[in-house]
Order: sequence, then structure tokens, then C-alpha cells
Amino acid sequence: MPNFDTVIRGGTVATASDTVVCDVGIRGGQIVALGERLDRGDQEIDATGLLVFPGGIEGHCHIEQRGSLGVMSADDFYSATVAAVFGGTTTVLSFAAQHKGQSLREAVEDYRALALPKSVIDYGFHLIISDPTPQVLGQELPALINDGFTSFKVYMTYDLLKLDDFEILQVFEVARREGALVMVHAENHDMIRWLRERLVGLGHVAPRYHAVSHPRVGEGEAANRAISLAKLMDVPILIVHVSTEEATREIRAAQSGGLKIFAETCPQYLFLTADDLDREGLEGAKFCCSPPLRDEHAQEALWRGLQNGTFQIFSTDHAPYSFDESGKLSAGPNPNFTQIANGLPGIELRLVLLYSEGVVTGRIDLNRFVELTSTNVAKMYGLYPQKGTIAVGADADIVVWDPERKTTITYDLLHDRSGYTPYEGMQVTGWPVTVLSRGRLAVDNGKLHLNRGDGSLLSRAKSPAAQPLGVLEREMDPVRNFGATLLSSDDASGLDFTSED
Repeated sequence: MPNFDTVIRGGTVATASDTVVCDVGIRGGQIVALGERLDRGDQEIDATGLLVFPGGIEGHCHIEQRGSLGVMSADDFYSATVAAVFGGTTTVLSFAAQHKGQSLREAVEDYRALALPKSVIDYGFHLIISDPTPQVLGQELPALINDGFTSFKVYMTYDLLKLDDFEILQVFEVARREGALVMVHAENHDMIRWLRERLVGLGHVAPRYHAVSHPRVGEGEAANRAISLAKLMDVPILIVHVSTEEATREIRAAQSGGLKIFAETCPQYLFLTADDLDREGLEGAKFCCSPPLRDEHAQEALWRGLQNGTFQIFSTDHAPYSFDESGKLSAGPNPNFTQIANGLPGIELRLVLLYSEGVVTGRIDLNRFVELTSTNVAKMYGLYPQKGTIAVGADADIVVWDPERKTTITYDLLHDRSGYTPYEGMQVTGWPVTVLSRGRLAVDNGKLHLNRGDGSLLSRAKSPAAQPLGVLEREMDPVRNFGATLLSSDDASGLDFTSED
């Protein structure tokens, strides 16, 4: 009788720390053995000459979500998760977005009902907090964190989503007390608002002006402000979809100063530029996202950040809109740039793009690739070591990868519903050939083997990254907390913030 359900034989197994040629034995959906010449399994996968690494974890995607312009994204939980798994991603963390006046708990239940019958792979939810009422902050948010929804996002821009600094501090306070991780969309709202009004007033309405209206200095300022608020509140944060050298510099400086500030960037900022917004006619509308695409100089800064550890996570911010009246062109055939739905597809190509332009070119090594696309995401969001590694006891979420396959990207190779890919025509090296999800054959040689509803909702632990910065020796009430953070060592001499008086 076979000892294993499945054995992956002879592949080069890569984790965030090690690379070794060995067999992988799987039983009951988990990895149960690593070694040479393992006993046979019911299913045998020959990985000779191929790479074997943990399934990707997409830490930032918007699935079946209505955007700030009221437009529904093109993908539902079936099409998005099918696209993800064909690209080697075995877990997605999407958003449960609260609208103004809506209960946060209600938002979670709505998204859970959408995902449950459709998702083919495991999934989880970050929360989006747009209305931090006393009910939300005092009851709903703490209860949801304890239920395993241990990360949430706040926006510093978008009229329907943005929080002011006072509200952000209130959210940070809950995050610190409950041990949750806050993700921050950092752009200066009033800079964007002022520029948009001036540009539209002058008749500059083509898609390329979308990038002009989101200045690089505004992203840098907002990143600095978010870091300052986090420092005041003594709470770690993750700044998402970083696109500029200015923001990268602020993040790196905070990290060098000992603050637990984490960061993420995305493929669109490495492989596309603002010139794509200036394509003929409305073709540039396909490339509108926020923050917007930048230039080659910014790309170089982001690659340095991936190399030197400024960025812990590489995600897509997958937010697909079809290029028609139901999506990008919902305002009509000739929208101005303020009326174009913001977001790009990309969930299927995340691993392919980073492997081809990162590992193959020598910018990063294979272990760093695994760290950025899987391991760090699992650690940051409370899924490690169940997810994000190849180790005994971990879920058998595994990708068998052909490192030599060369492919020209075309939309007809992909599985999302956007109708186009911004990476059309790019030539890449490396491609997933077999994908396992909790030990089940998910994709093999271009064929899907999973069904709707095969994915499970993940309850996530509180992230080690979400622990306070360590500025304070012990828990104190907020007034003492603020005092200890605000005063310099000279100002604070003779004052004892830890006293019980």
C-alpha cells in the first residue's frame, strides 16, 4: 500500500531560505516527508529538471468589489481564483469593503456569501474601513479581529473611502490594542483634488493626465504622514502598492530608524510606465490605476527596494475592469480621466513576471522570489507556517515550475474576465506546469482540476508583524502612551510614565 497520496519526485525544492533537490511526500492534504527516494505514492509527479516551491499567496486583490466610481470589477470569485491558480497562486486575500453607513460585520458576511460557492482555492479577507463609527471601533472591529480577520486597510484618499488623520489614529489605536495589522493607501487627497480640478478646468482630460493628477510628492508626503501617525500610536503598518522613489525613501528611512514599517509594491510599477497612459485614443484608459504608473527612474528605485528588503511583499492589487460601458468606459465613450475606473488586471501573471524579470535577470535570487510571493505574505497575514513554505506539516500548496519555458503573453492565454492584459506582447521565461492546492491536483498541463467551492475561508492568526514597536516598556493608558512618544529624552527627563500615580 502506498505511503503517500502524492509524491513529487526529483525537483529542485526552493523555500525562502533553502534550495535542495529532493522528493516531497504528501498525505491528507499536507506535506509529511521531504527526502531522497521516498516510497511511492498513489500519484507520482516527475519534477526532474523543474523547480518546486510553495504556492503563491496573493496578498492584495479586489474581487467582486464595487469601486469608488460605483463600477463592479470584472472578476467574480470563480474567475479570479481560476486565474490565480493557473498562475501558480494557491491562496488569495481579497477585501471585504465597508461602505459609508454599513455595518462592518455585514460587509464581511456579504463577501463571504459571494466567495463560498465560487472560490476554487483557499481565500481570506482583509477589511476595508471607511466608516469608523463608535460601534465599529468599539465592538465590530475587535470582534472580527478575534474571529480571524486580522488585517484591515485604510485610505488617505478617495472621497467615499478616505479617513482623516484623527480617524486613522482611532483605527491605529484599535489595531495596537487588538494586535491587528493596518494596511495604508498613502496618497495626499487634497493635492490630487487640487490638481484634478485645475487639469479638468484647463481641458486636460485625456487618460495621461491621470498620472499628472497623482503627484509623486503626494505619495511621499502621505507615506511620511502615515509613518508619523504610526509612530505616535506605537503601531506597525504596511504601506501598500508603493509606486515612487519618494515613498520608498520615506519607508526605508523609517525602517533604518527601527520602526516596524512594512511595504508592498506591484508588477505594474515595475513593468509599465506613464507613457502607457498616452496611447492612441482611449487605449490609455486600460492603464489607469491608483497610484498611477510612473517612469523608469521610479522603476529602478522599486527594484532596489525589492533587493534590499525595503519591500516585504509583491502583490498585484488586481482590480480588473472590462474595457467597455460596464467597466472602464462606464461614463460613456469619451470619459475624462476622472471618470475612468481605476484598476488593472494581473493576478495570473504575478509569479511569471517577477520570476522572468527578477530571477532570470539576476536582480533577485530564487529564495528571495519565494519570500516575496509567498512566505512573507503568509507571515505578515497570520498564515505561516500553514501556508507559505514547503515543510513537514504545511499545507501541500505547491507549484511545479518550468524555469526554461519561454512564452509571449497574450490575453487568450489567461483566465480573468477583464478582456485584455496590460502586459500584452511581453516575452517571459518561466511558467507553472503543475499546481497543487492542499494536496489536490489543481492545474496540470493547462487543465483545471478544481471545482467551484473547493476553496476554504481561512481564519488567520494575529501577525507577529502586528505587535507594537517596542517603544513602550508596558501597556499604558493612551495619555501616557502619547506622552512617551511625543517627548524627547531631554523633555522627558524626570518624568515617569510607568508610574501608577
